[in-house]
Amino acid sequence: MTNLPMTRRGRRRAPAGSRTLRRRAISMAACGGLVASLTTGCWAEPSAMPAVRDFLIAWQVGNYPAAAKKTIGTDHEKVSDALGEVRAQLDAASLRLALGVPGQDTSTKAIEKKGDEADASFSVKVDLGENGQPWTYKGSMHLRRVGGKWKVVWAPSIINPQLKEGQRLAVVSETPPRATIKDVQGHTLLHKVPAWDFGVYPGQLKNPQRTLTALAKETTIDGGRKLDPERLLGRVRSAPPQRFLPLLTLRKGQDNAEAYRLARIPGIGFRNVQVPIAPTAAPELVGSLGPATADRLQQVGAPYQPGDTIGVSGIQLIQQRRLAGTPTVSVVAQDASGANTEKLRTWEGQQPQEVSTTLNPRQQTKADNALAGLTVPASLVAVRPSDGQVVAVANHGTLGRNLAFEGRYPPGTAFGILSAETLFSSAGMTHSTKTECPGTVTVGGQTFTSKGRPAGSFASSFAGGCATTLAQLSGKVDTRTLMAEAGRLGIGKSWGMGVPAFTGSLPTPANDGEKAAAMAGQGKVQMSPLGMALLAAAAQSGTWRPPYVLSGLTNPAETPQAQTLQPAAINGLKGLLSRAIKTGAARAAYVYGDAVGTTASPTWTEGGQTRTVSWFVGSRGDLAFAIAIEGHASAADVAAKFLRGTPAKTTGTTAGAAAR
Repeated sequence: MTNLPMTRRGRRRAPAGSRTLRRRAISMAACGGLVASLTTGCWAEPSAMPAVRDFLIAWQVGNYPAAAKKTIGTDHEKVSDALGEVRAQLDAASLRLALGVPGQDTSTKAIEKKGDEADASFSVKVDLGENGQPWTYKGSMHLRRVGGKWKVVWAPSIINPQLKEGQRLAVVSETPPRATIKDVQGHTLLHKVPAWDFGVYPGQLKNPQRTLTALAKETTIDGGRKLDPERLLGRVRSAPPQRFLPLLTLRKGQDNAEAYRLARIPGIGFRNVQVPIAPTAAPELVGSLGPATADRLQQVGAPYQPGDTIGVSGIQLIQQRRLAGTPTVSVVAQDASGANTEKLRTWEGQQPQEVSTTLNPRQQTKADNALAGLTVPASLVAVRPSDGQVVAVANHGTLGRNLAFEGRYPPGTAFGILSAETLFSSAGMTHSTKTECPGTVTVGGQTFTSKGRPAGSFASSFAGGCATTLAQLSGKVDTRTLMAEAGRLGIGKSWGMGVPAFTGSLPTPANDGEKAAAMAGQGKVQMSPLGMALLAAAAQSGTWRPPYVLSGLTNPAETPQAQTLQPAAINGLKGLLSRAIKTGAARAAYVYGDAVGTTASPTWTEGGQTRTVSWFVGSRGDLAFAIAIEGHASAADVAAKFLRGTPAKTTGTTAGAAAR
């Protein structure tokens, strides 16, 4: 296959004079050989190669009038238009042409000549861009010598061998129905809602660019993202002219104002549809769908196109390719009516696949009801200690953020679960070890305060949420041991969940004061509700296990191994958490005999404001959970409602959004 000379768009092209000289040299050399063999008529037998080459070069670089002048006939404008429309009809990123046949070596003759007639073979490679894989095929053209010059005999089949007179190319995308997301019992987590599909009939647009620019201008997504009018224009020009092309889906009742603006744009039409896009539970985790803007297309990649409905958050975004599959794309030839369509090439798409989660509908309903009455942002996450399954994810008033997984809060004395585990396993302490709980204590230059209590057992100090006790006991643990235990219990490690989650932050303490703050869950320590629920699960089962919420879709390479606690730590933690819920600050959550847990209400200053988060962290049977409420509220009361399965009453006062 012989490549074309390089043009100013990437291929070198010799100056016109040098090309002429080279042609003459070749002709003279050929004549010399023929004269030696007593053959005459060299000057009457010019090669058809220059005509073929110049036609293909002009077509490839977009000089369509020059290519048309290489053809026989007077309607050069019609030829120029036909060649120029190919890229638009295919929404092609590029068009490459070369002499010869694809897959054959350069020794194969590209031109067969018989007297004043000739046939040339060439290859076409079209980069369909967002429409899918490159399209490569063999092209051919017939030439005729007229007045001593070779000319191309124009026919639509030069564009593609199957293209006939009166036909045009078009790209048809067939998108399969999106797969659903299911709970652990196989029930869908999505339900259908009424919506509008806004779109156009491409062949009826008087001014496609003006219509699509107006559509992009009137469409505001996520407060500022826009559709790209140029990419929309390419999509419309390549679509079958007679078929309705959906470009944007808007929900009724939610996007009414925007829908009204779009309906007033000349050329924009709409259809009423029912689409399964609304989450029935855990919407912040399940995620939402929306139009494919330019930046979103960078995330999900081809073959999705501007305006396509794609996942924009949560599982819907993370598992976009699995849930949506990929469209089947066909290049077709069709007549002006669109009634007669012939497929020239088809690329089969991938079928969508369902995504199964570990969410338990009963536990999810209980979690939602427990937070329902609160007037401040709150999150709750529940896991199974026996295997790490996440069975409930509830977020209330979090403005669409999944703070149950991604919230970053100081844990306060609830972090004492980790501190106590470290003391039990490495310092020889038990829940009955004598401790003190002063109102104020200074360790390493840092001052800690608590509601003072009489001296007693470690269990009684823990039950009272005594930060000064934990700060004092930090002297029994060295920094390396503390950090090693935090790492064993997953803090700051990748869990390989396949969804965003904050795994906690415990920077290595630089001195005794920072170590004391870490033991008390203060300073630079931050945890998510999911991370705290895992600590409660480890205390309940005796083994820390990595969490998962997507069945069969975790990343084994990033998933840490389960870590078994020492027997002394297991017994000690159960004693502490049992005491805290029965007689301590968490006693409002004590509703069943095997329920255990602790509370904390750390405060900190951020942006000049004092913020508070109210925690409950505990378990009952094979259920461990954590609740974080932004503001002053009784997390223990909410925990009791969760365990009983009853809705929460309105409670709590806002302290601002604490999570970052």
